[in-house]
Amino acid sequence: MPTLHTPDTASMSGKRVGPHLCLTSQEFMTLTLLVRNEMGTTPNLKQIVIGRCFDYITLVSPTSRYDCEDIWKEFEEAVVRRSPCNVKVKDYKRMFRATPQSLPCDRLLFWSKTRDLMHSYAAVTHRFWTLEDTLVGYMFNDLVWCGQQEKDRGFDFNSCPEWSACVNHPVYSLWRRASQNFAEVACGNITVLLNGSIENAFNRKSMFASVELGSLNPRLVDHVNIKVVPNLEGPFIESCSQGSIIDLIKILQDRGFHWTCTDNDLTLIMLQCIQNPLQFSCQTCSNSLLKRERTT
Repeated sequence: MPTLHTPDTASMSGKRVGPHLCLTSQEFMTLTLLVRNEMGTTPNLKQIVIGRCFDYITLVSPTSRYDCEDIWKEFEEAVVRRSPCNVKVKDYKRMFRATPQSLPCDRLLFWSKTRDLMHSYAAVTHRFWTLEDTLVGYMFNDLVWCGQQEKDRGFDFNSCPEWSACVNHPVYSLWRRASQNFAEVACGNITVLLNGSIENAFNRKSMFASVELGSLNPRLVDHVNIKVVPNLEGPFIESCSQGSIIDLIKILQDRGFHWTCTDNDLTLIMLQCIQNPLQFSCQTCSNSLLKRERTT
């Protein structure tokens, strides 16, 4: 899923706008919209999406049978026939109907605020499927799109609103439906990766909490395995026994899910140490592993 960023300052009519500039409320709102709308539809969107689709059915899942041109057609019609803030989840119904996909049990990995580590974890273990490994996730990952204000005028390559600017954002609506579909078919054991170095690691407004968790079926899912991962250098804010993780565990219990929780998964610690080998905790870990090898 894409991550959109808003700059702290902006330039307007060639003048630097900083924190000491006095603006009326109307001028501030206008400036905010200008800053937030600076990212338009990803250039060459059609070629990228269709190309990724062919990559997927050729290299990732050669046994799949999808019509990539038809998928693009349904996607395009869902977006360009509506204004940028009026593309609802249901508007992608025909596109998702063209992309049915069965997913393996015991392998689905959910996450929130742990994107980079999640991808490394999935790549190293070869055990997990993430939303980005599905056809729709593969096709639209990290892309931005929206239609023109006037309907049926094509995509707007100059500016698109941020997700927070409207309820029915075209990018948000697609990922919401994709996330719901992903969670609804989850079965067996699933894993959830959460960031223990932030407050509200289980954020009620996140896609996992607001969409995926409620879409999990306790009759299909045997265990929910929670892995809380703090940064090596901290701060160490949340764990299995404190913070919002406790709220998540209570929800799982109330809905009848079996669950486990760990906040010291060795594989995840080692993955972080590969990126930051000089961290003190990594030195301690490597020394203990060496001692273990010498005694065996």
